[in-house]
Amino acid sequence: PPPSDAPAEDTPALSPEEMAEIEKALGEDASTRARPSGDTSPASPTATNDSGVTPLRLPNAISGGTSFLNLSFILDLAVAAFSNKEPLQGGAHDPTQNGFNLQQLELSIGSVVDPYFRFDSNIVFSQYGVEIEEAYATTLDLPANLQVRAGQFLTRFGRINATHPHAWDFVDQPFVISRMFGAEGNRGLGLETSWLTPLPWYVEVIGSATDAKGEATARSFFGAANERVLSPLDLQLTGAVKQFFPLSDDLSLLWGLSAATGPNPTGYRNHTSIYGTDVYLKFRPITEASAQQLVLQAEVLYRRRQAPDDVLTDWGGYAQTVWRFSGRWATGVRYEFGSPARTQEGRIANDPLDPEWVSDRHRVSAELTFWPTEFSRLRLQAATDRVGWRASPDYSAFLALEVVTGAHGAHAF
Repeated sequence: PPPSDAPAEDTPALSPEEMAEIEKALGEDASTRARPSGDTSPASPTATNDSGVTPLRLPNAISGGTSFLNLSFILDLAVAAFSNKEPLQGGAHDPTQNGFNLQQLELSIGSVVDPYFRFDSNIVFSQYGVEIEEAYATTLDLPANLQVRAGQFLTRFGRINATHPHAWDFVDQPFVISRMFGAEGNRGLGLETSWLTPLPWYVEVIGSATDAKGEATARSFFGAANERVLSPLDLQLTGAVKQFFPLSDDLSLLWGLSAATGPNPTGYRNHTSIYGTDVYLKFRPITEASAQQLVLQAEVLYRRRQAPDDVLTDWGGYAQTVWRFSGRWATGVRYEFGSPARTQEGRIANDPLDPEWVSDRHRVSAELTFWPTEFSRLRLQAATDRVGWRASPDYSAFLALEVVTGAHGAHAF
């Protein structure tokens, strides 16, 4: 400072807004001090400052940040008409009765907890209650291209099982999923590890261990049986390999192999194994100014169940194509198939899970979709269901509305 007897200089006074900006800049500088040049990652909550004292770091919501939690609501509802009084809709989010159906109201919550973990959850509201569909933590900074998540989650078996209704191209779930895994798809409390391999093309290897209980989530395993976990053999083990191939600038291919094994309640140490393969082929002409795209998707599942003095096998799957012919319009067709369970001798078995399923089942669906914006969707769908154990085909029609509000990210490829 100048000597006290020196004449004071004419310095203009700072406004309160300018002082606030200076204080903010000084605070940001202090938070990044002592980090390597160019490091823009958030400071560790356990890092010490130059004095050796661990500073207290508050969540953004408390310290004035604006990106603490990402929240979104997704509403799916439909008007349905069925020709049969007892439609064979197996999915928990499927329209199941004539008239209005609330498929789901999903609250999606996600946030980065700290430099090491991310938190995600999906809470589903229905007319009759609330359930925690998913709630898990995912690691962010493991070495060797490893990632771990823990909590309750949909297993990454195949392609459609790990997705939610707002990511489906059709109003209802393929019946092979509800038949083999349950109305909610395959999920449970557990631990999952994934590894992105260093191969020249994209290859991800996934393994998980989850509870084998739940009539709507582990139907082919313990299901609704009140069984306890006495050893690791009483858990469901799931493995998958995902491969991605960019065939050209406009064409790409995703191919997966999956397997799940776990105990079933038919006898001591009796197990069920399910094997599957899935293909996702996408053509989108990005080399020219066009909103069109064509997607081919298919999954096939094979199930083998140990039963008292026998082994039951069955299989099923679906194949669909969706053509988005303009920015707001798309149309698609889906074919589904399911076989009856058979014994080792090839005879149709008395299936304890589906005793009425004594013949093949075929279902064909067609849909037309209109997007007013990226936050809403209208779908018109019709289907014919050729059920071998019914005298005549079943017919159904849906008009579905979906709206999304909040910070909902883009869907996975």
